[in-house]
Amino acid sequence: MLDLGISKMALIGAVALIVIGPEKLPRVARTVGTLLGKAQRYVADVKAEVNRAMDMDELKKMKETVEEAGREVERSIHSTQAEVEKEWSGVASALNDSDGSPKEDAFTSASAWEPPPPHYKHPGKNWRLKRGTTPQWYKVRHGVRRQAQSGAARVARYRPKSK
Repeated sequence: MLDLGISKMALIGAVALIVIGPEKLPRVARTVGTLLGKAQRYVADVKAEVNRAMDMDELKKMKETVEEAGREVERSIHSTQAEVEKEWSGVASALNDSDGSPKEDAFTSASAWEPPPPHYKHPGKNWRLKRGTTPQWYKVRHGVRRQAQSGAARVARYRPKSK
């Protein structure tokens, strides 16, 4: 990188003032500043692109490891399912009578018991009412006004009682 100090910048400015002249120096300085800004933005864009590429590589590796873990879980589920099916067939054959007909029992057939349908519960919300976030009991305890009051009503409320 260029090592530009204050003394070197002053020397460059003095030479530019002599060579270019005081009339054209502001326009040249603006042009140089614009070009330097564009170069810095280009360098920043290249760095960001390289970082994105590195992140994409890391994400691809992570995706592969997650997919492999998913396949392993799927294999274990299938093997467990096969074991359960084998055990179930052994239990079902043990429950059969000696002549091969199944015993009359509600638990022997898979379709004999069905869970009841879920009961619908209304959420109990009235969307037309806007509810505040502060509970009513807190407002009552701390004396927070719950209703708007006109100026005349407020004066009448706090007017000293006449004797």
